[in-house]
Amino acid sequence: MPTQSATSAREILTGLHDVMASKLGAQAKLNKVVKIIAEAMASEVCSIYLLRDGVLELFATVGLKQEAVHVTKLAQGEGLVGTIAREVAVLNLAEAAGHPEFAYRPETGEELFHSFAGVPIIRKERAIGVLAVQHADPRAYDELEIEALQTVAMVLSELIANAGLADRASAAAGENRDSGMARLTGQRLVIGMAKGHAVYHQPRVLIEHTVAEDIEAERHRVVSAFGRMREQIDAMTGQAEFGTVGEHQEVLETYKMFAYDEGWSRRINEAIDSGLTAEAAIERVRQRMQQRMRQISDPLLADRMHDLDDLSNRLLRIVSGQLGTAAQAGLPQDAVLIARNLGPAELLEYDRRKLKGVILEEGSLTAHVTIVARAMGIPVIGRVRNVRQQIAEGDLVLLDGGEGVAFARPTQAVHEAFDARLAASQKRRAEYAAAKDLPPVTTDGVRLSVMVNAGLRDDVAALNAVGADGIGLFRTEFQFLVSATLPRRESQQRLYRSVLEAAGDKPVIFRTVDVGGDKQLPYLRASENGEENPAMGWRALRLALDRDTLMKAQARALLEAAAGRELDVMFPMVSEPWEFDEARALVEQQRAWLADRRKQLPTQIRYGAMLEVPALAEMLDVLLPRLDFLSVGTNDLTQFLFAADRSNPALAERYDWLSPAILRFLKRVVIQADAHGVPIGVCGEMGGRALEALALIGIGVKRLSITPVAVGPIKAMIRTLDRAAAMAFVGSLLEEPPQNMRAALGDWAEKNGIAVG
Repeated sequence: MPTQSATSAREILTGLHDVMASKLGAQAKLNKVVKIIAEAMASEVCSIYLLRDGVLELFATVGLKQEAVHVTKLAQGEGLVGTIAREVAVLNLAEAAGHPEFAYRPETGEELFHSFAGVPIIRKERAIGVLAVQHADPRAYDELEIEALQTVAMVLSELIANAGLADRASAAAGENRDSGMARLTGQRLVIGMAKGHAVYHQPRVLIEHTVAEDIEAERHRVVSAFGRMREQIDAMTGQAEFGTVGEHQEVLETYKMFAYDEGWSRRINEAIDSGLTAEAAIERVRQRMQQRMRQISDPLLADRMHDLDDLSNRLLRIVSGQLGTAAQAGLPQDAVLIARNLGPAELLEYDRRKLKGVILEEGSLTAHVTIVARAMGIPVIGRVRNVRQQIAEGDLVLLDGGEGVAFARPTQAVHEAFDARLAASQKRRAEYAAAKDLPPVTTDGVRLSVMVNAGLRDDVAALNAVGADGIGLFRTEFQFLVSATLPRRESQQRLYRSVLEAAGDKPVIFRTVDVGGDKQLPYLRASENGEENPAMGWRALRLALDRDTLMKAQARALLEAAAGRELDVMFPMVSEPWEFDEARALVEQQRAWLADRRKQLPTQIRYGAMLEVPALAEMLDVLLPRLDFLSVGTNDLTQFLFAADRSNPALAERYDWLSPAILRFLKRVVIQADAHGVPIGVCGEMGGRALEALALIGIGVKRLSITPVAVGPIKAMIRTLDRAAAMAFVGSLLEEPPQNMRAALGDWAEKNGIAVG
């Protein structure tokens, strides 16, 4: 049975439907609308204010003086109407004059009226106007009347937008920049600066038709959409990526609870009963939830309401048939992407020429999307709470990944300061580009090696662009992560061959696939028992040795791709020497198989291991004689040494890479490798930061493999550094560590004119 609220709203919507279908002009339509609402609600006043040129203008009224129409104007935040627009919230007052924001306008004649109720007219999550009713008697409007007003305001939004009467929602957001700027802080994921307009990864569906022609048909559309949405949520819950215990499973279970919530579907059906289309009904209920969200102070409850908001958007996209992301819809020339989270495949769908930056509600330093973004040179900040409530689509956004901050709708002063820093950054990049052919030689004549980390075919172009010595880490798992099924051996072979050909005579070190743990593949199920800690779980070499069919195919692909060339293969997450032995033997078996069939082979194969698991350091005397090279993976090694998951925002920046514990550990490893004549390098973010790279060189590291954008600054630092002096100074610091290692090293670099940025 339709509720009383639905009946009241339907009565008004029936009249509005006829008005909207008529051939009257926009002003005449609004004049009729206020009369229909006033009569249906037995209200003595009904007024519509529209946002025009940044101020709220009285556009139509019944009950107030007609000479006030197009004359009475209020700034956003001024008076009751301005407060409703600014807060995008409802006001319901028995005595309007008693409200602290009340502003009397004598030209309206409103002194005769005591009660006041107003609701925002919303478009693209911004108020483009206000619908208000007033009555002479001092009484609060009941909840059913407010519900009816909000439903009518939704339909008015369509009429107003189609007629072009109000400021566009995206433009309105930036009208009053001095008071409207939002400053958002988050976790630094990828350093860099970006300026562009906000684009949602999953854009809100714009409701074009709000009044239903056939209520029963709209009901069926919603039922069908709920069915599809529940199927999607069930499928997500069943995927390997989510099929384990832990916080993410609890989040999905909450999603599932909301998806099957009968109360939610009932409220949507009640909105349809009032005369709304399926899309408008879902949006109407979502708006009601958003108003509740603004009143929730408990962060846990607020998070759950955000989950429900996400599900509303999913349901809306299903019922409207708009299932694509912003990548398919196309980007503006300069875009800053807003998303809850992203997978690496989703990020790669975007045009990197137009995508300038990314802001995530979630995200972590170790997530693969962060690694992909770093390779693409796209600055990212993560863990930004309530980003959708603070940034609207189309807003100008300034993003500083180095500071972990973004500004939406910036003031002129903030914009100018940002542009000055951006210009300085671009000037430095130009200087690095001009010096790209200069070798990384220290002032005392030691030639070091600066290589890049890569994972995409297009990344190889960075070799010559930044003047790197080669690819010190090619992450082969990217091809697996962006594929819906296990990549065929032929596909892998084509990728590896194209990378070798593009690199020319520069070396490429291929790391065998590192998936599992926190980098699950939906087509490769992990342990049935789940994983308490994905970072230390069934992943990398452990997974590859257990599923040796996967590794055999990759080994064959690498050997065939490198036919007639030298091949460098590196195994990730080696914990004990026998794991390296098994992996090397597996590759050698594939080489023998190809040799038996007279296939062309690589001219030489060099085998290396990644030191990421601290236990391996205790077995280096056994392993080093079997290695051709050793690489230290500082990202994983650091979190394992400190027992601190860097994907946890509370711990992400708690432990410094310049901690004496890390540097002492690494120095012992370097000394052992040098004693066995095994070249050692560092792969990871640590080597891409100038001060950290200085410390690594100071403990004897001669090869760094870093993100392409860091090559210029690191080469510049090396060319101003006396290696012998650095080794002596860092050695003295490690013997008697100061309280602040970073400060001590920074001061020494500054005094010696070393370019650490």
